[in-house]
Amino acid sequence: MTTSRTRGLALLATAAFVIAACGGGAATAPTSGATTAPTMTPGATAAAPLSGAVNIDGSSTVYPITEAVAEEFQKANSGVKVTVAFAGTGGGFKRFCNNETDMNDASRPIKTADTADAKSEATLCKDAGVSYLELGIATDALSVVVNKNNTWATCLTTAQLKLMWDQGSTVSTWNQVDPMFPAEPIKLFGPGPDSGTFDYFTEVINGKAKQSRSDYTPSEDDNALVTGVAGDKDALGYFGFAYLEENLDKIKAVAIDSGKGCVEPSAANVNNGTYKPLARPLFIYPSTRALLRPEVAAFVRYYLDNVNTFVDETGYIEAQPDVLAKSKAALEAALK
Repeated sequence: MTTSRTRGLALLATAAFVIAACGGGAATAPTSGATTAPTMTPGATAAAPLSGAVNIDGSSTVYPITEAVAEEFQKANSGVKVTVAFAGTGGGFKRFCNNETDMNDASRPIKTADTADAKSEATLCKDAGVSYLELGIATDALSVVVNKNNTWATCLTTAQLKLMWDQGSTVSTWNQVDPMFPAEPIKLFGPGPDSGTFDYFTEVINGKAKQSRSDYTPSEDDNALVTGVAGDKDALGYFGFAYLEENLDKIKAVAIDSGKGCVEPSAANVNNGTYKPLARPLFIYPSTRALLRPEVAAFVRYYLDNVNTFVDETGYIEAQPDVLAKSKAALEAALK
């Protein structure tokens, strides 16, 4: 992410998360955002400029991408106000399935399996008459990070991460993870339970989504987690790759060993399949009802046409071409 983007994220994270109206590789400029309705009858005159509002919530991981898309879209469509919040994937789906938002950002797929205790997100949406598209837009290398002054935890196994983070863990000092580590207290920072990052990490590391110790410092704001780790030499945390890339002057990544050696989070290691199990897809979920409104349809189309530019800019990893092509085809089919 650029320095100006960093300043924007810091301000937006503390100011009600509202974006004021003011894709290809990194070198490819976004397609012009000047947009009218998504379809027009042949021979008809051009539609009036777009107006209205697009309301988005969800993943703090996907937030920087959506915020960047919204900023550029609004420059060419000043009559449209795009509001972006980051309540977390799960928190966002609660609002989305209650018809409160037009689109949900997600760092995991929507939950589809009901349990004895609760209905799934998909069921809640169905019960409320909310149908949606699942559109893959990027890839993340979920990153485990430590303070810049940490000289010992350069690589951790998935078993060691489970030892630290699993429900019921009593690990409180670094030497309990590895006898070669110092006998210093571990300060843990991580996403809250409404976060898709929390769900994904606990599922692939601890064996079950939401199965985690609770005695750590949680936040749905990844910038707050960065600040926490950067401020304590004994800290460890986890969050999306873009927040690592943006703060390499304050924190550093821990390589992950899932059984085949230590692998650092990077675009190359995600694309070659060696960064396991913390590589994950990122999504947007627009409501099909909201897509009937021209401003929402135009925004989502602009998003998919230009997403790689904004993925590169914000420090994430481009989705495989077939994933993005599938998302575009699904959107066009829904708009017919």
